[in-house]
Amino acid sequence: MARVLIVDDDPDMRLAISSVLKSRTYQVIEACDGYEALKKLKEEKPDIMLLDLLMPGMDGFAVIRELENCQKKGYPDIPVLVISSIREEASQRRYELELGRKLVVDDYIEKPIEPFVLLQRVEKLLSKGGKDAKPD
Repeated sequence: MARVLIVDDDPDMRLAISSVLKSRTYQVIEACDGYEALKKLKEEKPDIMLLDLLMPGMDGFAVIRELENCQKKGYPDIPVLVISSIREEASQRRYELELGRKLVVDDYIEKPIEPFVLLQRVEKLLSKGGKDAKPD
């Protein structure tokens, strides 16, 4: 059974995404900010992470920066699917302005999210990673 980490500060968004994923029997792990996400990455070892960018405390941009050094810090190398209300182009530009390099993630979905599209993208990323695309 594939394990999906949902990182979003909005409990309603986490509930909605979780319900869609559980309908396909994915195992869901939740985090409400970047700090909790990094902790859950180490402890739970999910197969994929769905990451919101705008969160209080440690945002999704900071999580991505941390993951760029994943081998040095002991984080697993997993696919990252950004789920954000920010247009992808704006996110790319912000990251480039702040760090002078391109935002590199495996996929990007702008909110609101269509359930069928979400499932397709998750399955595609899991299959690319050599893991089973379909849940048990």
